[in-house]
Amino acid sequence: MAVISKKIPAPDKVEIKTALISVFDKTGIVDLAHALSARGVRLLSTGGTFKAITAAGLAVTDVSQITGFPEIMDGRVKTLHPTVHGGLLAIRDDSEHQDAMKQHGIEGIDLAVINLYPFEEVRAAGGDYPTTVENIDIGGPAMIRASAKNHAYVTILTDPADYAELLEQLSADDGKTAYAFRQRMAAKAYARTAAYDAMISNWFAEALSIDTPRHRVIGGALKEEMRYGENPHQKAAFYVTGERRPGVSTAALLQGKQLSYNNINDTDAAYELVAEFLPEKAPACAIIKHANPCGVATGSTLVEAYRRALACDSVSAFGGIIALNRTLDAETAEEIVKLFTEVIIAPDVTEEAKAIVARKPNLRLLSAGGLPDPRAAGLTAKTVSGGLLVQSRDNGMVEDLELKVVTRRAPTAQELDDMKFAFKVGKHVKSNAVVYAKDGQTAGIGAGQMSRVDSARIAALKAEEAAKALGLAVPMTHGSAVASEAFLPFADGLLSMIAAGATAVIQPGGSMRDQEVIDAANEHGIAMVFTGMRHFRH
Repeated sequence: MAVISKKIPAPDKVEIKTALISVFDKTGIVDLAHALSARGVRLLSTGGTFKAITAAGLAVTDVSQITGFPEIMDGRVKTLHPTVHGGLLAIRDDSEHQDAMKQHGIEGIDLAVINLYPFEEVRAAGGDYPTTVENIDIGGPAMIRASAKNHAYVTILTDPADYAELLEQLSADDGKTAYAFRQRMAAKAYARTAAYDAMISNWFAEALSIDTPRHRVIGGALKEEMRYGENPHQKAAFYVTGERRPGVSTAALLQGKQLSYNNINDTDAAYELVAEFLPEKAPACAIIKHANPCGVATGSTLVEAYRRALACDSVSAFGGIIALNRTLDAETAEEIVKLFTEVIIAPDVTEEAKAIVARKPNLRLLSAGGLPDPRAAGLTAKTVSGGLLVQSRDNGMVEDLELKVVTRRAPTAQELDDMKFAFKVGKHVKSNAVVYAKDGQTAGIGAGQMSRVDSARIAALKAEEAAKALGLAVPMTHGSAVASEAFLPFADGLLSMIAAGATAVIQPGGSMRDQEVIDAANEHGIAMVFTGMRHFRH
């Protein structure tokens, strides 16, 4: 395959004589235009940007004047012209390029200031199909990519945050930009168009119900750099995709230190879990440590839900994440600040609660502005060596399932409620997962074990420890319902649950030995239901 090669060294400094400005987001654009004009830079522009600069009393040339072609088709066609792209792409030190510029009357463009139609915002706002398509920018990405490719000679800016640095460069170098700056801006420009195209391609796949498109790209915008990742020797940053799902990526940090990599991961796990419990039905609290719940509970009040969640495992809750499904109030805040906690996240926070949490200045307090919809569609992704694993979000809800009673004894109404509660929590526990629950409160949680029997035993052991701490005569697993997020492959797991005091079991079913497990349940008078839906979480 032939390789295109141009071995002309890039100049270090390039003087900005002509600038093309075409932006949708006009933040700071008039001030930038003023500064450039004051330096004698010729300004070219289009559409609304041209009007804004003209209204500011600055001299600016409409691109149609240099192309000799008017904007047509509602502005769809205005910069897609050889005069514009030749001015951006010409290699100034190449004699053939110089001859072509002279022959066709093309003037060089040294600076391009461009940002794009708000496709992400229109999609997030739920725009209809024609409106969303109309907000796919064509000319902008073409000019950005052309300018970035020719960064040896052209400075490309796609972010208003970079305007100040450009002006600093021009002031320091007599109206010139440095090659290193142009390189950085080019890299940023290509990342911007890549993320933009990723958003568009994923929207098309969603709109057309294409589950596995030939190419899948996940794009994001840098929200913040972090001091380190999961461990201090790892570098990390937080990128947001533009999905407007209430949670850690959209929440306002009301107080506290910057969220760490682990804080963000755990807070997301906590908030997604607590959102399973509808706030109009009951207040709920989830306490998370290392992406697994220490305790989850509902209550008659939010403070009661918190106390009940804490009771499940008050030792592990130390230094954890607390997620609430209702507005954080003063009474609940007073209880929470008694325990060392890393993060609190809630849909909203009262002014009184803010003042109480402020006593702990390092405690991060997040207001998410709403709860994520557990039934909403979406994608999740994780990396593997050389690839991405992408799947639809696990939006299965136990309330939507047709539960099948498989034992002679049917569950009581209370057992059925506790089964559903436990199964909701189990969906958010690392596999293998076993969750005991009683009266809307987790009694014991076993997470992430290679053997499901071990998960059942660990959950029972945690319940025994909690009983000692609370001064209870027997662990809360006595008379509880227990959930397994995947089928029980043998009866041994069930027997461990029965030994812990469980009287009802909910599991997906589907094992070759289902009958063996059902027989064991019947032998011990246990009620069991199958959901038909598994919730592996690795």
